[in-house]
Amino acid sequence: MTSSTGKRLLTAGLYGFGDVEVGDTIATGKTIVDEAQIDLFAALTGDSYGIHMEREAAIRHGFTGRVAHGLLVLSLVDGLKFKADAQFKAQASLGWDWKFVAPVVAGDFVSASISVANKRRTRDPRRGILTLDIEVRNQHGTVVQLGENRLMAYI
Repeated sequence: MTSSTGKRLLTAGLYGFGDVEVGDTIATGKTIVDEAQIDLFAALTGDSYGIHMEREAAIRHGFTGRVAHGLLVLSLVDGLKFKADAQFKAQASLGWDWKFVAPVVAGDFVSASISVANKRRTRDPRRGILTLDIEVRNQHGTVVQLGENRLMAYI
């Protein structure tokens, strides 16, 4: 299926390096970011900065509620990528170039659009590297995070 932007929206299935072209896109499902996740992430990482842990502190800083850790949201997006109906035959993530654009507060939903921006073969004929452009939006359609992920994919 081709979208109005000319990008091919990948349907359910597992896609290897050779199956995709620049512009091919995956739409993930959505997930809620809740206070329990924020608490668990803070406990795991030790990042208990006030805007994450206390609604009142977040409001004092101009937010509408507890702010999710940016890295928590990025982690949830990576999980959404691997729960999507259409997936890449991934071997390993090679890195991220990422921006936190707007806050995600407890109770927000996030989803992602993942597009193949570039692809290149490696010396190993069994795999290649996909560069993925990822845009994360909340339930209001606001872009909250965006960036690039380099993914080692099987052919």
